[in-house]
Amino acid sequence: MVSRKLMGVWAVLDFLLLAAGAVTIALSLVWRAPNLLLNMVLSPADLTAGTVLGVALLVTFALSIGAIVQKNHVTIGLVILNYVLLIDAVGIVIIGTFVWFFTLKERANFHELWLAATPQTRLHLQDQLKCCGYFAGNDSAQIGGTFCSTQDIVDALPSNITTNFCVTPITNFADMTLNNVFTTVYGFMAVILCLLLASLCVIKKRQEDERFKKIDAKRGGRGFV
Repeated sequence: MVSRKLMGVWAVLDFLLLAAGAVTIALSLVWRAPNLLLNMVLSPADLTAGTVLGVALLVTFALSIGAIVQKNHVTIGLVILNYVLLIDAVGIVIIGTFVWFFTLKERANFHELWLAATPQTRLHLQDQLKCCGYFAGNDSAQIGGTFCSTQDIVDALPSNITTNFCVTPITNFADMTLNNVFTTVYGFMAVILCLLLASLCVIKKRQEDERFKKIDAKRGGRGFV
């Protein structure tokens, strides 16, 4: 019989899988709310990928419940679960690595997004972050709003104070957000791999129990001496 300690560990890991899926979906939905800076850092495609990952983890959790409640001699459910966990692990690596790779060239990547943004978006960001332009005051600064209201104000900003230009506050926020995202996503890998190992242990123990039952039956139910 599978020990209570092993099943307890398996149950805790399975609950963490459920929590990971629920948190991923919740954040992917909450972060879709209108927020110019957050919407620049996390695109709709990023949030869709997060939603897909969350759904995949919840589906895996549902599959795990169906697999674990099977009779001892039926281990095919747990075997299928392990293959699904491997697929989840691949998805986690892909998403986490994509986010991490984007952080390697944040200043250049967000410069492109800044240039692609509408004038109204740049105005709102400049007012929100108290900055003008991206790398400098003459780098796509949008004149207007409350902070960069005139060209003279923009030209008068000291170039040695980096916070006067939007590259610094934008990349600071992006660095914090994206680092937290890919660290959390990679953290899900620990849950996936530990649950995979626990499932392998359950499969092995159940197979051993069934083997001993068959041997015992051949001996007329007398058991081992």
